[in-house]
Amino acid sequence: MSTEVQPHHKILIIGGGFGGVKAALKLCQVPNAHVTLISQTAVFSYYPQLYHAATGGSRAEAVIPLTQLFAAAAVELVTATITTLNAEAKTVTASDGQEFAYDELVLSLGSVTNYFGIAGLEKFAYNIKTIDGAERFKQHLHQQLIAERRPDVNYVVVGGGATGVELSGALAEYLHQITTKHGVTTNFRIDLVEASPRLLPHSSARTAAKVKRRLERLGINIMTGAEVEAETAESLQIKGQSIASRTVVWTAGVANNPFYQANASVLNLGDHGKVTVDDHMQARESVYVIGDNADTKYAGLAQTAVADGTFVAADIARKLRGVTRPRYHQSAPFPVIPIGDRWAAATIGPLEFYGFGGWMLRRLGDFVAYADIESLPGALKVWRLDGRREDDCPICGQPTAA
Repeated sequence: MSTEVQPHHKILIIGGGFGGVKAALKLCQVPNAHVTLISQTAVFSYYPQLYHAATGGSRAEAVIPLTQLFAAAAVELVTATITTLNAEAKTVTASDGQEFAYDELVLSLGSVTNYFGIAGLEKFAYNIKTIDGAERFKQHLHQQLIAERRPDVNYVVVGGGATGVELSGALAEYLHQITTKHGVTTNFRIDLVEASPRLLPHSSARTAAKVKRRLERLGINIMTGAEVEAETAESLQIKGQSIASRTVVWTAGVANNPFYQANASVLNLGDHGKVTVDDHMQARESVYVIGDNADTKYAGLAQTAVADGTFVAADIARKLRGVTRPRYHQSAPFPVIPIGDRWAAATIGPLEFYGFGGWMLRRLGDFVAYADIESLPGALKVWRLDGRREDDCPICGQPTAA
């Protein structure tokens, strides 16, 4: 039985998110393997902090250059958008016509926003699922105060999942800060709209109730069982009711990356367009699908993507050495949801933590997540930026440390 990796084995990773980055960092340590990571952008987005960047937090907490993450790793980085998979020829093709060959392929393209075809949403709603979207939203908050000398009548966050409740809590505190700096009235309202009967429909009823009470103490008006029907430049329509607002943030829906539907002839799609994988995370021979894109129980969370990337890297290394390959068993993630300053709801197995204790677990979780993809000094440097404010506003001033 061979114990040597074949020379110049081409390992191709598509996607520069948690799963793709973690897999690349592990696979570049495999002897004689050539690892290439292809990403649509030149940066890694730390999604758990995008809501924070949208409400005055540091950009550096939410985005890290891929060149920085791989400064000490033998990984070839390519910026391109992959559109086509030819599994028989073992190639992928980019939108500009470039073709890349592989021996082993890892697909980890992440998800995209789903507006469910609701009229006006894509045109008028803000989206904080990218750093550009987060910064556009933040700039809007300040520009509105500068131009009109008053806040919006209503700020509306649509989606009562983790992103929606995190943003709502942070937004309440942030608006009070910046309206004070602008010297304008603080008479505004924040609505959190959720179509389900309660917030956090995938969390326990106890967690949902605790989070609801926390949000209400921060002054958030919670509207559950409320389906969005349309949006215009001046209002949001919910169940026949019109809410006046020029500041609507859509956090309610995601869909699998359209690459998978475009390549459904070679990939088996399951629920919600996600890819069916076996117990080695393979969609077919030499094609792995991980993170948000795989039709697995805990897909959709950063912790799951990191675990997937770690497993797949080890599985490929074992395959190349010709040794036994254990099956993958996904562990339940432990969600930690911050709501405003120094308060979070954390669930670790049967244990639940609320308030400052939950917030400390979130801070620890952030450090572990940064350390999963960064060197320890680099992770510590980014982690310590939590108190740094970046408003980029002539009235609120330049970035300052808390």
